[in-house]
Amino acid sequence: MQNSRVLCSWICVPFLICCGLWLSQAQDAPDEPPPLPVSDPICTYFGPGMNQAAQNLVAPSSVRAGGSGRMHPLSALTAQVVAQLPPLPGGSRSDAFELMHQAGSIDSYLFADMQAAGVTPAPLTTDWEFIRRVTLDLTGRIPAPDKVLSFVADASPNKRATLIDQLLNSPEWVDKWTMYFGDLYKNTQFQPSTSLNRFPQGRNAFYQWIHDSIAANKPYNQMATELLTAAGTNSYQDGPTNWLVGGVVTGGPVQDITDQQAANVAETFLGISHMNCLLCHNGRGHLDAINLWGANTTRIQGWQFASFLSHTSTARKATGQKNVYYWSLQDNINRDYSLGSTTGNRPARTPLPTCAPGKVCTVAPVYPFTGDSPRAGENYRAALAREITNDPQFARAAVNYIWAQFFGLGIVDPPNAFDPARLDPNNPPPSPWTLQPADANLLNALARHFIDSGYNLKSLMREITNSQAYQLSSRYNGQWNEAWEPLFARKFVRRLWAEEIHDAIVQSSGLIPSYKIAGFSDQGYNTVSWAMQFPDTVNTPGGSVTAFLDSFLRPNRDDAPRSADGSVLQALNLMNDPFVMSRTAAAGANPNQLLKNNLGQSNAQLVNALFLGVLSRYPTGAEMSAAVTALQTGDRTQSARNLLWSLYNKVDFVFNY
Repeated sequence: MQNSRVLCSWICVPFLICCGLWLSQAQDAPDEPPPLPVSDPICTYFGPGMNQAAQNLVAPSSVRAGGSGRMHPLSALTAQVVAQLPPLPGGSRSDAFELMHQAGSIDSYLFADMQAAGVTPAPLTTDWEFIRRVTLDLTGRIPAPDKVLSFVADASPNKRATLIDQLLNSPEWVDKWTMYFGDLYKNTQFQPSTSLNRFPQGRNAFYQWIHDSIAANKPYNQMATELLTAAGTNSYQDGPTNWLVGGVVTGGPVQDITDQQAANVAETFLGISHMNCLLCHNGRGHLDAINLWGANTTRIQGWQFASFLSHTSTARKATGQKNVYYWSLQDNINRDYSLGSTTGNRPARTPLPTCAPGKVCTVAPVYPFTGDSPRAGENYRAALAREITNDPQFARAAVNYIWAQFFGLGIVDPPNAFDPARLDPNNPPPSPWTLQPADANLLNALARHFIDSGYNLKSLMREITNSQAYQLSSRYNGQWNEAWEPLFARKFVRRLWAEEIHDAIVQSSGLIPSYKIAGFSDQGYNTVSWAMQFPDTVNTPGGSVTAFLDSFLRPNRDDAPRSADGSVLQALNLMNDPFVMSRTAAAGANPNQLLKNNLGQSNAQLVNALFLGVLSRYPTGAEMSAAVTALQTGDRTQSARNLLWSLYNKVDFVFNY
């Protein structure tokens, strides 16, 4: 970008970019937030005062490094995000629309909590912010400019609920939640940590099953049951078999595979990651300060849980091509979980004292939370699916995972670290332990609503996004106290997913790419234009765009989860990457359509069009003044390109607030 240093004298603060604050250089309107108090406007994030902004934290402070209590850099950044968001023109027609706090609703619990704590909630967010927020959260896309204007102009008191229903019924909703469950189920071609290879065909078959399940709004208990009971001889054709295949661990006895599959079941469907610990050792002496339930659970109970999978074999099948194979998943083992192994990836499985010397010692399946075993003649995995999906913890874990996506913080957080002994408000844990959920009654009510809806994911998301709690502003009137975070008294900002950033740039520019993903389009799938439609998050789609996406910390769906951390590389890519730069051209073979269609307009109309197309809002008075002044100086077309470039680098482009 030409003259980027000069441009910094009038361009808005980019995300993580060492560039000056446009509004601090322009004359601020009296009602606009003041510029950040930084000594060097060229670098507001990476300077020595970076952590000072944490005092006004607006992202969940649970985003920490290593549990040490040290503030994560993202939290320091997001303290600045809302402070830099200018007031939106026109206000909101829904500001005065009060939602009823009906008994048993999300709001009835949270607003009662706020009242009891003496905390005033943030005001409702504006319509301008709401349409962008909910469109990104539900579909991963930014709203089209005409949709924004028609929504803001709509005087209907139920227009937010109507918008939510439209988004829930869109194909983009299917794409986003296919990506989300692809992350949750760790659907990737290759898992380096265990040397597992599904090959593109297996990954694609699993992707198709997830996509079809989401598109059909399949009940979530049915999805879980299908994954837990899937069987087949060819993982290239039997999509759901690929989930349990993900538990394959090389270099050890079959029990290593059974253990990992069991750990995956507990974490994915019960939100209990500590089961993985218990499959190596007793909880006592290891989990005492972390998990009350885990501290009182033994390795034998872990083996009993894993034994539900002990009849299942996961075997490689040759395809006729060298080093290429598919997987078979069948229940053809007649022995329960066997003890006596001394090699592999976990400690020796020492036989129990009750085992007869010289004979194989086995452990029968017992569900740890009910003490139940499979019925006579019942398939073990079918019994496990029945126990899991009938367990209230299954619903609690599911709604908590989804809640965290919309609020940035789970009711139990992290969402995969449930402590089953600290969930019942009618039977609280002994001192010094406390109830684990931010609001146990809310969590239980939300789980009950999910069960009553028939485990309907759309219904769950509809309930969450229609709540007044979800629709609160990220701005807070007064001094925010970090201790109030569990009250959800304001919206926590989040950095967009890599795929959301890619697709927002594509959508706003009107320049639609066409990616041919190796092993995906070759199998009859269409070429892909939107990152949210990619079947994988690793080496996808290939080329330089992969590096751009990876800089925004996509998960590898193995041992590195999706991260909202910030980095210098992200800043540099937004400023200089060809994927961005090629979409700021105003002429030539592939001009930015937003620029091309509006360069003939007046300066004010052009500025309005660019802001609306990229940021889903009009500029403030100060932004309009600075932009028009720049357009009147030098080459107008180049100045328009500079303005567009600055909007792609602006803080409210890469954050959802």
